[in-house]
Amino acid sequence: MNLLAVVTLVGFEKVATFLVMLSVLIVLHELGHFILARRNGVRVNEFAVGFGPRLLAWKSPRSGTQYSLRAFPVGGFCAMEGEDGKGSEAEQQRSFRAQPHDAQSNFQAKSPWRRLAIILAGPAANFLLCYAILLIGALAFGVASDRTSQPVVREVIPGSPAQIGGLRPGDRIVAINGIPMTTGKKLVDTIHGALRKRLDLVYQRNGTQTEIYVLPRACPPQVGRNLGCIGFSPVPAFERVGFVAAVRQSGEQFVVIADETVEGIVLLVTQFSKYSPQVSGPIGMGQAAATVQDWGWGPYLTFAATISFALGLFNLLPIPALDGGRAAFIIAELIRGRPVDPEKEAMVHLAGFAALIALVMLVAFHDITRIVRGQGVL
Repeated sequence: MNLLAVVTLVGFEKVATFLVMLSVLIVLHELGHFILARRNGVRVNEFAVGFGPRLLAWKSPRSGTQYSLRAFPVGGFCAMEGEDGKGSEAEQQRSFRAQPHDAQSNFQAKSPWRRLAIILAGPAANFLLCYAILLIGALAFGVASDRTSQPVVREVIPGSPAQIGGLRPGDRIVAINGIPMTTGKKLVDTIHGALRKRLDLVYQRNGTQTEIYVLPRACPPQVGRNLGCIGFSPVPAFERVGFVAAVRQSGEQFVVIADETVEGIVLLVTQFSKYSPQVSGPIGMGQAAATVQDWGWGPYLTFAATISFALGLFNLLPIPALDGGRAAFIIAELIRGRPVDPEKEAMVHLAGFAALIALVMLVAFHDITRIVRGQGVL
């Protein structure tokens, strides 16, 4: 399946919305580097939105920074003086010490603590952005309510009647036994009251309606006795709340996102073979974003906040070419009092880069496989 097929599958507008969202998250990540670099007297040669050929550019007469818009407006970069992007932190620091420059605006001229702070400012910006998006969503669209929901499938339990019947995340349940399902509460109440009774369920996916038959099983004890369940959770509805409640609940949601993201990475590292097929890359995230867009802007902003936190955390991994890899060399310099030895640095750089490429290829393979098989990624 090529890129055109993927775009056709999820819709051009949804793909464009996802790319804009992802680009904003990356540009604000780079803005974190930019702000702290300037605060520490580091010259930023260029701050760009996008990649590829330069379309528009403006140079600040005060700071000398060139602000540009590139042909492919997805992501961006912050090019600091002393950071050529061709070598690791240790390599560039050794080169700077061997041929010192007069300009104190060079990134390599700063102390290790200042350089470390500038490097970590990118991931920190993503973490702050995660909370900001949650707060904006809470103020504009409300917060998810456990009391109300939409007649839309959010998650399907493996091996459940819902999965066996073919339901997937994003499916909208239109009717049960000929009765329209207009709210999530009506849907849940109908299923709960049909323990071991056959249900004629009609759902809609991509504009097409499909009819299936399901037999509700007994719900788990925590849900309630003598109630029927088919093994899915509906998309929550969003309720308006006051400013204080929005601030508090956004913080609680931030903690939940942080816990789940960190736990996911820990499980991926400790049980790689089991959890690696569940990891999604840009292709899988794009498909997931297309599904979440159908749920409304409230859920979509929560999704964007989750991506922002994951982007910040992923960049902290100690892998060369990521902020975490750059930070690792600076931390080693702090401990040793001098940059890492060239031979050791080359070995770490090669192994880390190989691991990163292998992970990217594996994730892309799983994303495409899921799409080809018609499986969701949520």
